[in-house]
Amino acid sequence: MSLQKGFVHTVFFWLKNPNSEADQQALHEGLLELATIDLIKTSYVGKPAATNREVIDSTYNFSITFIFDNKEDQDAYQPHPDHKKFIDKCSHLWERVVVYDAES
Repeated sequence: MSLQKGFVHTVFFWLKNPNSEADQQALHEGLLELATIDLIKTSYVGKPAATNREVIDSTYNFSITFIFDNKEDQDAYQPHPDHKKFIDKCSHLWERVVVYDAES
């Protein structure tokens, strides 16, 4: 197994109304659409896994992990029209967002 190189952008979302199936569906659909931006090399969209250990925070509702070839591609993703469209369309759904970026 070889170590992968790239820029990893991970974002966690907490919904304002986590019990609303309509809000869950709207954010999930928005995230899936966001994941199609061509700058993203690999994408994961998900919900908390059914794991239970002391070190796991599963309080969020959705997460994304987008892997870019490099920081420049991630920098180009931030102002991308589809990224801006996602924020405009879905930001009213969440109360909190936390981002973790890493480079390898």
